[in-house]
Amino acid sequence: MTAVDDDRTADPPRAAADFETEVLIVGSGPAGAAAALALSTLGVANAMITKYRWTANTPRAHITNQRAMEFFRDMGIQAEVEAVSTPHAFIGDTVFCTSIAGEELGRILTWGTHPGREGDYVLASPTLNCDVPQHLLEPILVRNATQRGTTTRFSSEYLSHEQDADGVTTRVMDRVTQREYTIRSKYLVGADGARSAVAADIGLPMEGRMDIAGSMNITFTADIAELVGHRPSVLYWVIQPGSNVGGIGAGLVRMVRRWSEWLIVWGYDIDEPAPVLDEAQATQIVRNLIGVPDLAVRITGTSVWGNNEMYATELQAGRVFCAGDAVHRHPPSNGLGSNTSIQDAYNLSWKLAAVLQGRAGAGLLDTYTAERAPVAKQIVLRANRSSREFAGLFEALGVLDARTEAEMVEQIEERKADTPAGAAKRAALERAMELKHYEFNAHGVELGQCYESTAVVSDGSARPEPTRDPELFFQASTVPGSPLPHVWVGTAERKWSTLDLAPSSRFTLITGIAGEAWAEAAPQVGSALGIDLGAVVIGPGRAISDLYFDWARIREVGEDGVLLVRPDKIIAWRSMHGVDDPAGALTSVLTRVLSRVG
Repeated sequence: MTAVDDDRTADPPRAAADFETEVLIVGSGPAGAAAALALSTLGVANAMITKYRWTANTPRAHITNQRAMEFFRDMGIQAEVEAVSTPHAFIGDTVFCTSIAGEELGRILTWGTHPGREGDYVLASPTLNCDVPQHLLEPILVRNATQRGTTTRFSSEYLSHEQDADGVTTRVMDRVTQREYTIRSKYLVGADGARSAVAADIGLPMEGRMDIAGSMNITFTADIAELVGHRPSVLYWVIQPGSNVGGIGAGLVRMVRRWSEWLIVWGYDIDEPAPVLDEAQATQIVRNLIGVPDLAVRITGTSVWGNNEMYATELQAGRVFCAGDAVHRHPPSNGLGSNTSIQDAYNLSWKLAAVLQGRAGAGLLDTYTAERAPVAKQIVLRANRSSREFAGLFEALGVLDARTEAEMVEQIEERKADTPAGAAKRAALERAMELKHYEFNAHGVELGQCYESTAVVSDGSARPEPTRDPELFFQASTVPGSPLPHVWVGTAERKWSTLDLAPSSRFTLITGIAGEAWAEAAPQVGSALGIDLGAVVIGPGRAISDLYFDWARIREVGEDGVLLVRPDKIIAWRSMHGVDDPAGALTSVLTRVLSRVG
């Protein structure tokens, strides 16, 4: 065959793209903006597009847990996020009532604000959870990502993409000019929400179903400080005739900015047309749930959305990955949505950077599904289970079978009676409220994921048996796959979290004085593998001391042992004690973690 014949049978040359980058991100919500921020921080060229003209225009997600706050800390934006947040101390008095001005059915201290639980949260992280409405968080993420190098394009709609052996070509439409153009990238990340076009285009396999219940948001301003200031919270659940949120039978009044900006969630039958409210109807709903007939209210918006129960079992196809609501779709129960989305981005971004910068094999990217798909399933099932557990509250009150408003009121009133039926109802209500800790104080669900993949090398040990309920309580461990435990360490002049010792820009070794051979091997191993491998020796007379002796209690390895921490602060491997050839051991492990075998 001649050279001419070869040319005639070859694939036609690919048309030049209008723009090229390493990673294209579709969507500027928590997952997309967090990925852009992390990639730009790691020096990876990336572009982020969204079909919208700006970031979120409604409060949407809000509870911000400690894992998300740790990401913000690592990215250097913790103070910016905290500046627009409602702090931990003001988010916890979750109230159940017949209206905010009416009778209380009970309260539960949530999000770790109970004195008996707050210590668990303080011990688990250098940060505390808080409340940051999504429309205030997204601009911080987008601004910082863009300042650090992300090319951000609003009013730019994803249309389709094609993969080949070298990259992805994506068709985009400028919604202002209606002009189509193409973006060429090595990888594509679909963070385009619960109705993700990217996920649909790559055919991600999904379990569950969408739109299992309908909800309407009503945003409004009203000064009700005198009704809530003494019981500060972000959530006030109202049980009264007509209230029905997402099929759980209660209206929700949610604080957006204390104590004047609010959001009401009101349910509707998903099988019927979505309701359309005028200002008068919306105002009446607000006044009913607040319980003040003449309350001065300014309605600022209404919107409808569906409650979902769906998760992807695969999060990637070739060079295309999906993150956030695109792969885990669920109600807002447990406050897991944006937090899990940010953790998806944290997991994926360092792996993309390592592959693109030639420090890892492409097989490292396969660990994204292995590590994050189980989390997607867990949080979707947990959030929906929490939503369904509200039925216990209504059953305890006896309102499930009430046929009229009068019967509902009568059933609720019976809890006050000095009768066997009244006593039984009070006991049942107490049990139902206790069950809600699995939604509002599920610290183990928020922090307790442990990864299994080829990016984690087992040392042969299993995770310790839980000493308390693993959904309610987080139990720190250094078993490979676990998040690096937090304790305070430092010097006489200042202190750091152990998490601060392992930044996202590198792999980090943590050892003790008897394990200094590990630290001495780090430069040699890092140079040989072409990676940044830092080392920290914790002990008296060293740069970092175990100030409270907490590290000795929590590290689980001997003083001559070592922890190898990934850029996302996950423990990749550990050695319980020293070895004869630390450089050889580290080289072998890192080669496996980075999929450089063969």
